[in-house]
Amino acid sequence: MVRAIQALSLRRRFLLSAFCLGVASAMISAPALARGPDGIADVAEKVIDAVVNVSTTQKVEAKSGEGRRMIPQLPPGSPFEEFFEDFFKNRRGGKSDGLQTHKTNSLGSGFIVDAAGIVVTNNHVIADSDEINVILNDGTKIKAETVGVDKKTDLAVLKFKPPHPLTAVKFGDSDKLRLGEWVIAIGNPFSLGGSVSAGIVSARNRDINNGPYDSYIQTDAAINRGNSGGPLFNLEGEVVGVNTLIISPSGGSIGIGFAVPSKTVAGVVDQLRKFGELRRGWLGVRIQQVTDEIADSLNIKPARGALVAGVEDKGPAKPAGIEPGDVVIAFDGKDIKEPKDLSRMVADTAVGKTVSVVVIRKGKEETKKVTLGRLDDSDKAIPVSIKTKPEDDDKPVTQKALGLDLATLSKDLRTRYKIKDSVKGVIITDVDADSDAAEKRLSAGDVIVEVAQEAVNSAPDIRKRIDQLKKDGKKAVLLMVSNGAGELRFVALSLK
Repeated sequence: MVRAIQALSLRRRFLLSAFCLGVASAMISAPALARGPDGIADVAEKVIDAVVNVSTTQKVEAKSGEGRRMIPQLPPGSPFEEFFEDFFKNRRGGKSDGLQTHKTNSLGSGFIVDAAGIVVTNNHVIADSDEINVILNDGTKIKAETVGVDKKTDLAVLKFKPPHPLTAVKFGDSDKLRLGEWVIAIGNPFSLGGSVSAGIVSARNRDINNGPYDSYIQTDAAINRGNSGGPLFNLEGEVVGVNTLIISPSGGSIGIGFAVPSKTVAGVVDQLRKFGELRRGWLGVRIQQVTDEIADSLNIKPARGALVAGVEDKGPAKPAGIEPGDVVIAFDGKDIKEPKDLSRMVADTAVGKTVSVVVIRKGKEETKKVTLGRLDDSDKAIPVSIKTKPEDDDKPVTQKALGLDLATLSKDLRTRYKIKDSVKGVIITDVDADSDAAEKRLSAGDVIVEVAQEAVNSAPDIRKRIDQLKKDGKKAVLLMVSNGAGELRFVALSLK
């Protein structure tokens, strides 16, 4: 009996020891796992030579007195203070008035996708530059030229003559990324060059209202200024994204970075290399969000798809039988959850391809066959002769607001834009291409009927309402807009 108790006690001690060892093992392994997988070092070593720095130079003019204001704000006694003083004095050349031309430099990142000397980077890294240089990982600096750019996705392709054999990287499938998957960012943060950081995929298909085709990969890998244009790798050493922007109140990484997914990048790069421009598909419809209220009235459950608010007379959708009021729920075999899904899918589809478009009309599903046209969306430079085309002699008096040129409706404007007499309000005569209004598809000939649910009859009325909304701390304004035929829609524009 005593031996049995002793044996039981011994067994309990053994189990307790095993449990304690297990806890200790877990405590030891947890920090090790927190550091990430061992493969990061192997991937970095494999691809580091394919990552480059992109250096640009731009000539700018400034009044000589502005030189002092351009000096970075440094702490008193900083060792850099004297350096910047001398630097900007030399740029001013000792003159005290007039315009002075000087060069500004910027640095970003990029990566080689073809050993023949093809580099991918962000458009904003090279925009408006007079000279572009690619700096290889070994320090070699080579002049590069632009193959093509796409402002909508903020991507650019460069080429240069290789001084020696290069390392190139391949695109992976960003659609296969999983939340929590490890990724690696390599680039040129704060001009330090060749920096590696790692993190996880925090979110996919992130829409931050930065452009018409937003579908970012969000990551907590450290991304800072200078990382723009650099690659985001998976643990296979494949490029799954291009690091493009961060959210940060301080300018440094707080663990919220965004990358253009490789599925988008690969298509854009392929077209830029072939054509020097993007040739996006075009459906020829105006679409709106299907709100819960709209879904309820159309008997669509759950709320989904893209509501067709209008059909272009000369667009591909019209002969296919798509009508205003249809709700597009599938395109080319893929579900449409919201309008931006449709915009991205159409843009990514080849011009001339015939696709199936599933719509809900009067509560029933119908399938239409549409042959896509080409979106007039070129980022090619506009010839000076076109940009400087003289305006009509009877150009109306306008006021600017929200990126719009606004004018009081007159008989001449009604005739010019074919606006019915029943339509009342303030007409839009021009739209800033880079404005929120352009993104929301406002165009010349549209008429603003109401601002914040109040009727307007003149451009000063709109200006007054906007000023008041800003004073009240409002971030956006709701407009009721009519086309020439009197068809209404609501558009919300940012007041920033």
